[in-house]
Amino acid sequence: MTSPSSTPPDLTVLIYSQLPAVRAQVRQAIGRRPAADLGRIEWIECSRFDEVTFEVERGVDLAILDGEAQPTGGMGVARAMKNEIRDCPPLAVLVARVQDTWLASWSMADAVLTRPLDPVRAAQQVAELLRARASEIPVVR
Repeated sequence: MTSPSSTPPDLTVLIYSQLPAVRAQVRQAIGRRPAADLGRIEWIECSRFDEVTFEVERGVDLAILDGEAQPTGGMGVARAMKNEIRDCPPLAVLVARVQDTWLASWSMADAVLTRPLDPVRAAQQVAELLRARASEIPVVR
């Protein structure tokens, strides 16, 4: 537990999209600190699936995956990670349309972010996921 005067630890958030503009939109909407009780975000940007798996295995606090990414979409990446990674971090899938939210549920993602991103809502969702991750008991391998 942190005291009121101590600084919360930094957090690592991965953003996956092959499009730099999408990664920039996510970073700008969420910012460096999504809530006062959380540490600053260190962003890790990935444009390929193999980069995502490498970084997640190294350890991240949250992954935001572009559902429209090509050639491997974020929904497929999320489902694979949930099925294959023992201590999978929380995952948020970014969808282009509200109508795609139902499809994102198939991916087993912990949250769905809809474009265009509402900065207030996006930061709230990310903060909730990061808090949930921090409160979990870690898996010992």
